[in-house]
Amino acid sequence: MGFFTDAYDLFCISLVTKLLGRLYYTDPSSKDPGSLPPNVSAAVNGVALCGTLAGQLFFGWLGDKLGRKSVYGFTLILMVLCSVASGLSFGHTPKGVIGTLCFFRFWLGFGIGGDYPLSATIMSEYANKKTRGAFIAAVFAMQGFGILFGTIVALVVSAAFRASLVPEADYLWRVVLMFGTVPAALTYYWRMKMPETARYTALIARNTKQATADMAKVLKKDIQEDDEQVERQVVAGGDTWGLFSMQFLRRHGLHLLATTSTWFLLDIAFYSQNLFQKDIFSKVGWIPPARTMNAIEEVFRISRAQAFIALCGTIPGYWFTVALIDVIGRFWIQIMGFLMMTVFMIALGAPYEHWTQPANHTGFVVLYGLTFFFANFGPNSTTFIVPAEIFPARLRSTCHGISAAAGKAGAIIGAFGFLYAAIGIRNALFLLAGTNFLGMLMSLFVPESKGKSLEELSKENVVAQDA
Repeated sequence: MGFFTDAYDLFCISLVTKLLGRLYYTDPSSKDPGSLPPNVSAAVNGVALCGTLAGQLFFGWLGDKLGRKSVYGFTLILMVLCSVASGLSFGHTPKGVIGTLCFFRFWLGFGIGGDYPLSATIMSEYANKKTRGAFIAAVFAMQGFGILFGTIVALVVSAAFRASLVPEADYLWRVVLMFGTVPAALTYYWRMKMPETARYTALIARNTKQATADMAKVLKKDIQEDDEQVERQVVAGGDTWGLFSMQFLRRHGLHLLATTSTWFLLDIAFYSQNLFQKDIFSKVGWIPPARTMNAIEEVFRISRAQAFIALCGTIPGYWFTVALIDVIGRFWIQIMGFLMMTVFMIALGAPYEHWTQPANHTGFVVLYGLTFFFANFGPNSTTFIVPAEIFPARLRSTCHGISAAAGKAGAIIGAFGFLYAAIGIRNALFLLAGTNFLGMLMSLFVPESKGKSLEELSKENVVAQDA
């Protein structure tokens, strides 16, 4: 549910940005409805991503220092408070409203950022090696439902407001932004009841008795600690080298480079596609010109188009990964996903003029939906899973946070870069094909983690000979 909320909060903004433009930036003397100036639009769309990047680094580090569980509750409270606050952004001037909104969206993002490394690490440390990939993928796949839920809320609220006059439209975006608190608040109790992961308690906090008791509670059976076995594990896990040591560089340096660069390259494409869907829909005529409909109607149309893409491309992609990741493995899913995304981007970009003809809009949307399918049945899922598996326990949350933050840096480039570069959709598609191809090359350095225990992968059960 944490991830469900994260996706809802991050992506629901794209449903209401056009509405914000109409409400706060309409020029009474002009025929056309107002739209957000490019710099304001970039800030509203991108500020939560900046918060997420900071949150991933900070909470990732904190999760290794204080324990996964204790930090997990705090990120949730932060998300709930900022979600409500961003819906209550008030001010006398458009600048005031948008400024307050951006402030709270930043801190909302900060809380969301903590959820990435912690959710992934907690799930990978609880799961068994046969189905670990599917479990971590299932956590991530909730993103798809979060995006869909966002579009459904926007559809319902805009349909309810349709009959009303435009002043009510000011409530519309606030309701959509605040609704994200509902699923988050519901899960707080269970997050607090969950015991700390046994791997953290045993390998980092060095409390094997507590770890044994916690696992007995989770598995609902009596477990005796095997003293000799435990001693060996704890000694092996007792290496003290840190993130900036030669040991780390030798063992995991290339891994960290591979997980950060692939996630970075993927998110440039994934987020720029997601946040600017509405512009692409308008370009290919799926959504009529703004001046032909009122503000609430426009929100309704945008939400409907995005719900369609989520249902047909985004969500199936995630669940294909869940079903097949422990069969095909992470490596091949990631390579295939990047390759297919490259192919579809070129297929959309090369005959771009052809796709803009009214007769060919359906073909364009089908190909566009397929790029989403292969992002999610591909690198969007695997880049989240692998960093939670291949690093040692005491650096696992930190390294996942670093990889995820690199991804968010890509997302920020996707969100801000394309607005400022305004290079036209066709060139943007070629550029994204290039970043996807680079991502495929960097994926060659990502190790396969299918079917191995976390200790095998991070070499923690090998007492280091080279220490």
